[in-house]
Amino acid sequence: MSNPREEITFLMVKPDGVKRGLTGEIIRRLEQVGLKIVALELQKPSRKQVDDHYPKAPNWIHRLGEKTLATYEKFGFDAVKELGTKDAGKIGIMVRKWLIDFMTSAPVVIMAIKGVHAVAMVRKLAGNTMPSDAPLGTIRGDFSVDSAAAANREKRAVFNLVHASETEEEAIHEIKHWFGKSVIHDYDRTDDEVFK
Repeated sequence: MSNPREEITFLMVKPDGVKRGLTGEIIRRLEQVGLKIVALELQKPSRKQVDDHYPKAPNWIHRLGEKTLATYEKFGFDAVKELGTKDAGKIGIMVRKWLIDFMTSAPVVIMAIKGVHAVAMVRKLAGNTMPSDAPLGTIRGDFSVDSAAAANREKRAVFNLVHASETEEEAIHEIKHWFGKSVIHDYDRTDDEVFK
């Protein structure tokens, strides 16, 4: 990337956001800060698409299990009693399955977003991954009250409305994965013209 204004990122409105009718509000928040939606599509993802979206590396799965165990410990829940094991790898596999089940439960809206420091800006607008920790004024802080503790006990993914790429490299990979060879439709916003 030669200019911060040219950065592109990926954002997905997850099934809970689509089913709650929040897609328009999410787009509004992105556009009102000056970001551009340069690709947009509603999809009903297949299990394979979602399975290929989430990492399969053993260390990532183990870390997922460790986070779940930490949540159980923090709130005084018994992981062995509720999940049948204390093995982080086995728990990570369970949690990954919950994610796939959730992400294939309804359509998702996928977007490529362009603008100044798009990756960081979109993540800032989304708020903390755990909605219960997300500040008011963010998408998750304003529209979700879910937590890892509630989700773990109900054996499901956290309902956190959106997925936003963490890095430029991840964004490039996710845009290619979800949009395939679809064309990015770039254009000048009226406020872009002010800065030229």
